Amino acid sequence: MFKNLPNLKLLRTFEAAARHQSYGLAAQELCISQAAVSQQMRMLEQAIGITLFNRQNKNMVLTKHGKSFYTATFNALNTVQTALNTLRENDLFGSLTITSTVAFTNLWLMPRLSKFANLYPNIQINVVPSPNFEDLANSDIDLAIRFGQTVEQHTPKNYQCEQFGEDKVLPVCAVSLQQQYRFSKANDLLSTWLVSLDKPNPYDWASWFESQSNLDYQTHNKWTYVPSTDMAINAVLNGHGFTLAAEYLCKELIAQNKLCVPINIAHPNTVKRYFVYPTALKSNQRLAAFTAWLKSEMSSTGNNNPAVT
Repeated sequence: MFKNLPNLKLLRTFEAAARHQSYGLAAQELCISQAAVSQQMRMLEQAIGITLFNRQNKNMVLTKHGKSFYTATFNALNTVQTALNTLRENDLFGSLTITSTVAFTNLWLMPRLSKFANLYPNIQINVVPSPNFEDLANSDIDLAIRFGQTVEQHTPKNYQCEQFGEDKVLPVCAVSLQQQYRFSKANDLLSTWLVSLDKPNPYDWASWFESQSNLDYQTHNKWTYVPSTDMAINAVLNGHGFTLAAEYLCKELIAQNKLCVPINIAHPNTVKRYFVYPTALKSNQRLAAFTAWLKSEMSSTGNNNPAVT
């Protein structure tokens, strides 16, 4: 349909040269050489078969046909620029790629993602769950949702690191297990299995027991080690003892009467929550919409005291 149109690059150069009536000033604006402007104008005139400029002293003056073509070119380029500006100002269309822990993705985000989709049907969310901090600088990830106490020190300098809350870590077990054994004090937990992550982290059982000056855990022999929190929660959901988990991961399961917190003693370390994203995306409306929605959802599911059975 547009096969006979000149190259857009030539039209952009023509617009600048015609507006300034000078190849030199056009070259300065476009950051190219004056010779390049002259060459491109010859190419344009040859392509359309019309003389666009006449030289008068140091100026390049538009011919009659050149003036007419300039008006059409300016209007066309202005229409394209206006359309681009509108798209950039209203960018609630398109995709957003996010990454977070496997536990948060599986237990919190995915069960709620339909809520966001109903609010913003034109934003496509791509999810990249990972057990590690992804290399954001060398990936196509727009947003990382991260948790812990070392997030800020692992954030690249050209990225925003925005804390948006923190959560307590509590010992949880299946409601069926509590109904069977009626745990009521910290030492009761040593009568059953304790599920722990296999790699050291700030939310371990040792710190929890020691915060209460209870060292009996050192002789405990019922331990199960798993690589991720979602596996730990899945184990205790099926009656395999206790695990330590952040409130936001368990709130829904507690509301469904599947998990409970018989001993409401929080771990001494809290879990801080962060959004990490490129500074260049700070004004991106898709990012703003998603982070605002997530903060609202988590504020209603992460800060209340869980039910104690």
